Amino acid sequence: MTEQIHKRLSNELVLAVLEKYIRKELAVDQAMELVGLKRSQLFEWVKRYKERPEDFCMESKRTGNRRIGEELENNILTELKIEKALIDDPAMPVRIYNYSYLKDQLWKKYQQEVSVPTIVDRAKKTVFTYPSQRRRLMTVRY
Repeated sequence: MTEQIHKRLSNELVLAVLEKYIRKELAVDQAMELVGLKRSQLFEWVKRYKERPEDFCMESKRTGNRRIGEELENNILTELKIEKALIDDPAMPVRIYNYSYLKDQLWKKYQQEVSVPTIVDRAKKTVFTYPSQRRRLMTVRY
């Protein structure tokens, strides 16, 4: 696969090609070849450019913040400890973690939203899960 378009071409070049295409100085095939887009994508860009030419940018609007805060991390560990105490208590019928319940508790107590895979990851990293349980749960039939 080729390199992404915003890395291959400058914003000014793309704007110039779109301008020339809109003014009918370039044919569709020429504009597609110059920019390196397929027909439908070129038309999407032309539509976006016509709607807001001053704000047009080919860069993506995504942000790369994929880390959780220290406060949320501590709250996850606190809830995991509470759940572990229930699992370790022989009087309780709880034998495995309920990660969806932990997610709900984090929202109810702290108004913090986190995904279940993040909670599972933290449980595995901090050794709140038992290796034999992990292996057994994968093979148990219900």
